[in-house]
Amino acid sequence: MGNSYEDECRRSLAEEQAKSLAGTNNWEHVDRERVHQDWDVLYREIAAFLDGGSLPGDQQIQELVRRHFDIACRFYTPSREAYVGMSLFYAEDEAMRAFHDSYHPGLVDFLGAAIKVFAEQGSGFAPRAFPSDHRADQMKMAARWSPAR
Repeated sequence: MGNSYEDECRRSLAEEQAKSLAGTNNWEHVDRERVHQDWDVLYREIAAFLDGGSLPGDQQIQELVRRHFDIACRFYTPSREAYVGMSLFYAEDEAMRAFHDSYHPGLVDFLGAAIKVFAEQGSGFAPRAFPSDHRADQMKMAARWSPAR
């Protein structure tokens, strides 16, 4: 289910989260209530853009994804691969897909495509190198999203 880049992203997410959980007493330092409030506000903002024809790479969407990344960093700072892995988890885990799509039926796929653009262009990630063929894989993953969904 996926290609080698996606598999690397899934592995990175699992490894980095496990290391972070172990080193922080299960993210004891995180104000989870505040995180969920902030994500709720953010997901409502993103959902409003979906019906307006915005694309994952649009500047205002990328600014919202930056906020998403900053919220995720309250737990730990992921590598690019782990952050893309998070978007794959949102799409592949039934409960996570249902949660995110409760804001808008296309939110998971749109957010996933936007995260992939951000991972390619963004900064602030924990160090980790992309495999040499990451650009082609990323373009294929981003192309799966279509405003018609």
